[in-house]
Amino acid sequence: MNKPLPEDPMMRDLVKMARRHQMTRRTALAGAGAAATTLALAACSPAGSTSTALTPAVDVSDSEKTLVWHNWPAYMDESEDGKTYPTLARFEEQSGIKVEYKIEIDDNNSYYGKVKDQLALGQDIGADIACPTEWLVARLVNLGYVQTFDAANIPNKANLAPAYLGNSFDPNREKSLPWQGILSGIGYNKKAYKAATGKDAPTTMSDLWAPELKGRVGVLSEMRDTIGLILLEQGIDITSDSSLTLDAFMNALDFFEGKVTDGQIAKIKGNSYLEDLKNGDTIAAVAWSGDITVINAETDSDNFGFVFPESGATISADSFVVPMGATHKKNAEALINYYYDPVNAAELAAWVNYVTPVVGAKEEAVKLDPALAENQLIFPSAETLAKTHAFRALSGSEEQKFTAAFQKILLGA
Repeated sequence: MNKPLPEDPMMRDLVKMARRHQMTRRTALAGAGAAATTLALAACSPAGSTSTALTPAVDVSDSEKTLVWHNWPAYMDESEDGKTYPTLARFEEQSGIKVEYKIEIDDNNSYYGKVKDQLALGQDIGADIACPTEWLVARLVNLGYVQTFDAANIPNKANLAPAYLGNSFDPNREKSLPWQGILSGIGYNKKAYKAATGKDAPTTMSDLWAPELKGRVGVLSEMRDTIGLILLEQGIDITSDSSLTLDAFMNALDFFEGKVTDGQIAKIKGNSYLEDLKNGDTIAAVAWSGDITVINAETDSDNFGFVFPESGATISADSFVVPMGATHKKNAEALINYYYDPVNAAELAAWVNYVTPVVGAKEEAVKLDPALAENQLIFPSAETLAKTHAFRALSGSEEQKFTAAFQKILLGA
């Protein structure tokens, strides 16, 4: 049973986000083309894929002070030369644990497609810890693919914002812990956008469909972000079962397909969409908020902007999980505990510019830079959160239909 919503408005909105990002077990897909079916099934594990409960791998952390971490691009603080990760280097020094940090996740579906067979058998996927998005995390938890944390090894879990507790798939956060919260909206090249359209910045999703931008628009391969923003523009409440129906989704998908077919949308990518923005192939794109700060830093410029469309932004989260076949769980727990220290969380947030789930990080951020603590992309106010919406939880049947239809367009793009 879900816990009562917190009194604090920001926490109340965040808990709604966490609860909506849930996933039920999958059933076989029928009625889709063969190619789309193959890709959809790679993204959606069928029910009954584990006939018996999996057993956690033997933890050798006490004798092997190593750890492999799979994460997304632009998700870790970097030194000025881009060769080291300062907070991670400090963890290694303090803990004696050597971390192999691997940027392996570009898109949730493609990542799951690579590791699902090993996960289903409880085998090592090549990572002791990973940070997929919450809807995929829910699937992994429900299918029994991840290990249970030892709370004694993560005392800083006490700093987790209460908003993240109480969801149905992991109510006490015993198998997953949030890494960062994610806001999705529109990223754009400021100079190129103004030169093409005469406007300073896009304000609506409709601005992406301006004729002047044809062939220079990118969108994310994350269905919930790209189609979610289109649905919001069409007046659909993506948090509501009664508003976000199959018909509403398919109408938005038809619109999306039209923009792909006529060449308005030229790029559909995971995190690699950043390269298209940087090299100028894309002028405007559906984007993740923190990424825009990162590419400004990488290009030593302020050339790129990020805005919420007037119809609203989407909100989600990426979370830590330890796969069942991981052999360094205790080392992974030490890593989580380190990043749940408010000092470390604030330093990380100052660089990645995503929503931190750690209570006390804002107070530490004030010490680093008072303006940082007022950054609405890291510490959003209730007013900012009121402009964000979480794509509602889908039933197994809906997930199969929505995913297959979306992937069919991606295959033909």
